[in-house]
Amino acid sequence: MIRRFIALFTALSLVWAAPSLAWWEYGHHTVASVAMANIKPHTAARIRELLRAEAGLGAPDCRVRSLEEASYWPDCIKRDGWRWGYTFSWHYQTEPVCKAFDPKANCAGGNCVSAQIERSRRILADRKLPAAQRLEALAFLAHFVGDIHMPLHSGDNNDAGGNGVEAQYGIAPGRNLHAVWDGLQAERAISSAQPRLVRRYITDERIALSGGDPAVWGKESWELARKIYTQAFGFDPCNNAVIPKSVVWSDKAIEAMIPDAQRRISQGGLRLADLLDAALAG
Repeated sequence: MIRRFIALFTALSLVWAAPSLAWWEYGHHTVASVAMANIKPHTAARIRELLRAEAGLGAPDCRVRSLEEASYWPDCIKRDGWRWGYTFSWHYQTEPVCKAFDPKANCAGGNCVSAQIERSRRILADRKLPAAQRLEALAFLAHFVGDIHMPLHSGDNNDAGGNGVEAQYGIAPGRNLHAVWDGLQAERAISSAQPRLVRRYITDERIALSGGDPAVWGKESWELARKIYTQAFGFDPCNNAVIPKSVVWSDKAIEAMIPDAQRRISQGGLRLADLLDAALAG
């Protein structure tokens, strides 16, 4: 009994601590670190130059002293919704997994993650713009490339990307399916990776994991989202079954989905590296 209590307490502690660990922060930091390990030296130098404009962002409580901090900045500034509320819809572009994928759907006025990746890339590449504006674009670009590779930011089942499905992570209750995947699943995937996700990838790996554009990346995540729902429900959600409001993301599910989570984070980092090399070339 005592051992079970200790195990439960440990699991709950992980859940309570999740906001500081996962795709929220740890995952975004890892995507950025993968990018930094794979960009060209010239690109790294340009990033360091832009980081000197941090004060110009006017957000002293959300530091941007590295690409890793920049990658989390768009989530950090959400605390000041009165100022940054217009950016909240930029983080996702969810489409039902049981309908045909449309890369232009749910993006009115460019207010979606795929459109904002392109907007941020263009601003970052424009050297005529002020350094602070380009640094802001760098932060948004790094963050949104991470977001579009998180499956439940692209696919949903009419439940706000899994936010409407209560989920138990292993033996720890108190989450929803989106938070489990945005958080604890990502943390497990990153911490258990062998070899480590943050490293210099060889050419064959980069060819296999990079490439495509935001429309392609969004579709990949949308397809994986259906797999996540199937794993969580125990059946394909598109077969007209009664959808449960609460699920258990079991140890078996955690282990089964680790390779998918690791692949998405690696892909996000390598694709971000390619975008940065292109935007900051010359």
